[in-house]
Amino acid sequence: MNSQKRTDQEKYRGLCASESTIPIFAKDWWLDALVGEDNWNVALVEKGEEILASLPYVKKNRGIYTILTMPKLTPFLGIWARPAEGKYVTRLSHEMELYEKLIERLPTYDHFQTSLHHTITNWLPFYWKEFRQKTNYTYVIEDLHDLDEVFDNFKSRCRRNIKKAEQIVHVYSEDDIEKFFHVNKKTFDRQGLEMSYDLSYLKKLDAACEQHHCRKIFFAEDDQRRIHSVLYLVWDQQSAYYLMSGSDPELRNSQANSLLAWEAIKYSSNVTKSFDFEGSMIPGVENFFRGFGAIQKPYLTISKTNSFLIKVRNFIVDELKR
Repeated sequence: MNSQKRTDQEKYRGLCASESTIPIFAKDWWLDALVGEDNWNVALVEKGEEILASLPYVKKNRGIYTILTMPKLTPFLGIWARPAEGKYVTRLSHEMELYEKLIERLPTYDHFQTSLHHTITNWLPFYWKEFRQKTNYTYVIEDLHDLDEVFDNFKSRCRRNIKKAEQIVHVYSEDDIEKFFHVNKKTFDRQGLEMSYDLSYLKKLDAACEQHHCRKIFFAEDDQRRIHSVLYLVWDQQSAYYLMSGSDPELRNSQANSLLAWEAIKYSSNVTKSFDFEGSMIPGVENFFRGFGAIQKPYLTISKTNSFLIKVRNFIVDELKR
């Protein structure tokens, strides 16, 4: 590891240790667990000894190409910026300046891509530098302090599904990542999809989350000891995140996945402020999340391709899809 990289990481590790508003997915230990400390770095904007903004990224070498991106199982990474005081125009101008400096501090790359937390809506400095943007959506329950109100906001069908599942399965938590993975994989197998991660990758993540006391694994099991659904929850001081789930395709009619989501929401009210479903653009999944009465939140994925060869390849791929 070169000295500059080591210095940037050391500064950022100090920031992560002291700043509670940095989301779990951008924490140094999260990146260490998923890609190793030699494979990520961070762009920093500093004023004296104080860090004003950060933009972590994973660096991958693909043949002759350098790719700056995000780890698997990381819904967003993106920008953290220290808020400024004063009038709105002052705060916005300060934000613009920080973002411009972050872009300048990125290393040379052939392709860059990251997703921003839904609270970051300003990407103008990236637009001006010829980045592209895609809008995705998540669903967030913003306030967990009144669970009765939260439950009342669910769709009536969602409430019925929860009550149905309560008659069929019981919910418990257990530190068994292999058992979780077995059911999680069934969801991908049912759809004929290849998983982007394997058990060894998941074990690294789980060990790091267990060490930092910020995860819980939920299981829904019937009296015959058949596991109907599983859910993997992580959290930081600001929000809990519905990171992964899965169901046995032969037992989906029990609606155990709805019950697990409700149990995760209730548990989250004891450890953080809000609940983020980490929404999906897949219609069926989006409809499931929407049923919990959460607020739809757009979040931005920004990217830029500098390599001419990658641009040509992407153009050909897009044309073939037409």
